[in-house]
Amino acid sequence: MGANSSSISELPDNEYLKKLSGGEPISENDPFWNQLLSFSFTTPTNSADLKLLEEATISVCKSLVEKNPRTGNLGSLIKVFLSRTKELKISAECQNHLFIWQAHNALFIICCLLKVFISRMSEEELQLHFTYEDKTPGSYGRYLLLKLKCEDLIEELLCCLIQLIVEIPLFLGCFLCLCSLPYTSRLVKTLLYNFIRQERSPPPGTHVFQQQTDGGGLLYGIASGVATGLWTVFTLGGVGSKATPQLEQCSPLANQSLLLLLVLANLTDAPDTPNPYRQAIMSFKNTQDSSAFSSSHPHVFQINFNSLYTALCEQQKSDQATLLLYMLLHQNGNVRTYVLARTDIENLVLPILEILYHVEERNSHHVYMALIILLILTEDDGFNRSIHEVILKNITWYAERVLTEISLGSLLILVVIRTIQYNMTRTRDKYLHTNCLAALANMSAQFRSLHQYAAQRIISLFSLLSKKHNKVLEQATQSLRGSLDSNDSPLPDYAQDLNVIEEVIRMMLEIINSCLTNSLHHNPNLVYALLYKRDLFEQFRTHPSFQDIMQNIDLVISFFSSRLEHAGAELSVERVLEIIKQGAVALPKDRLRKFPELKFKYVEEEQPEEFFIPYVWSLVYNAAVALYWNPRDIQLFTMDSG
Repeated sequence: MGANSSSISELPDNEYLKKLSGGEPISENDPFWNQLLSFSFTTPTNSADLKLLEEATISVCKSLVEKNPRTGNLGSLIKVFLSRTKELKISAECQNHLFIWQAHNALFIICCLLKVFISRMSEEELQLHFTYEDKTPGSYGRYLLLKLKCEDLIEELLCCLIQLIVEIPLFLGCFLCLCSLPYTSRLVKTLLYNFIRQERSPPPGTHVFQQQTDGGGLLYGIASGVATGLWTVFTLGGVGSKATPQLEQCSPLANQSLLLLLVLANLTDAPDTPNPYRQAIMSFKNTQDSSAFSSSHPHVFQINFNSLYTALCEQQKSDQATLLLYMLLHQNGNVRTYVLARTDIENLVLPILEILYHVEERNSHHVYMALIILLILTEDDGFNRSIHEVILKNITWYAERVLTEISLGSLLILVVIRTIQYNMTRTRDKYLHTNCLAALANMSAQFRSLHQYAAQRIISLFSLLSKKHNKVLEQATQSLRGSLDSNDSPLPDYAQDLNVIEEVIRMMLEIINSCLTNSLHHNPNLVYALLYKRDLFEQFRTHPSFQDIMQNIDLVISFFSSRLEHAGAELSVERVLEIIKQGAVALPKDRLRKFPELKFKYVEEEQPEEFFIPYVWSLVYNAAVALYWNPRDIQLFTMDSG
């Protein structure tokens, strides 16, 4: 780099980079740093360019890895950066472009170097690169002093980076290569507001100049350095990443902020100290909340919940926004209470349903998060009632049938049932089945005015399960007969398959029973669908696994069938529904047997980090704007590895 560098191809032979990675120590006060940091190199703006940059500078990095423990030049570079940032805020206000430009360049070099270093060495080896030891005889005490100096320098760098995020909201990329500590609440608050604001251009006060095409040296360096600017390095380019199309439409700053927040929130707890970032996320309050802050909760701060809710509704196409919504609903009672009290809950639920509807296009983790969000919401009876009062028109993304008018509750049922059916034929994931059925079960007692198509799909799902049950039963019978004739091959475990399918059938019968017991008079379409397919239930009347739960269903079928028979033949659909509505009023409620209320609550696994940490870092790898990660440097490890 330096004033004369202009392209990636020239970097391997750059004299300033060679000196930085050479065998001679460079003092932090050496004029060399002004020359190194006055480069005219255009900062890469996408992951492809960053890959080329990493490949072009591999010889420099290898040389620095080898010689830096003796020269301490990385530490000197960091100290130069720290000295520049101390004047950065004043320089920005005074438009002193030299300090801004050199701080930008120093941070960019540090970020590139640290990413390579961290990916290639252990923590102990990395510490050596933050210290410089003159090779004269010393003592163990000298070693401890160096170790403390190393930790002090790392901490000073991290604190500086956090302060830049909080006080000069333009930075993020380098921090994703490190991660730790103070300013906890201010940092979490700043990252949340970056996500909320979704700024798609440099914030006010960021001065951008047109890059010059002729000339060189210091003036050209200032122009080109500021043109790409702090905004470019702090948001790591901002465009052209390997992220998905919907992410490319998002704010780079918001995206990087959200990824950093997720990384911090999912750091594992220390032995005696819970993760302070997670604590901050769990406890922050609404700006409209006037209740006093408790001294026992130092992490508590306030956020505008209305703005947060709006951003969450608008950004659910990305995995990371859905994961943030999950974390807030699951861990922050203040946010959960606020969301459940919203009168426009459809703005949040519809994007979640659309994720599940397009299950074929989504990764399994995104689908899980969307489904668990629904499960958490359905734990609330108020939510289960209100969704049937929200009437939607023309749901264009639902392709199986034209839905000109349907309640949010009926649409939710349709999408969850569709997810179950997809899972039965494709992924066969028991976890997905269980959570889908749990959400339906939580809602069942509050089913109101079900759309005729939703009622049909409930019974159609039961029909599909019934056919699957009969098929597995037939296979088990045939296998048993074959085993009597031959002892050569082991029997397939049809008993286990049969047990799983019977558990699901039992759950569906409980959901139907719960609706009939609690809100039969509100759901004539479900009774109609039940009567239309009544033959389906005949085989389960005397089955020992379903006999008890079938009592109410059998009673309802018999009661309404009798009334329809008395009404005569050739009845229109309208006439049948009228008879059902009249019969619902006449049916004595005490004839229906009471069962325990169906209620399921989401509980995280005992070691949630085994799921969330790899998931979060996969998002950083795939969605971080203009960050290139070499796939060969990625290491998978078990959570209990040392």
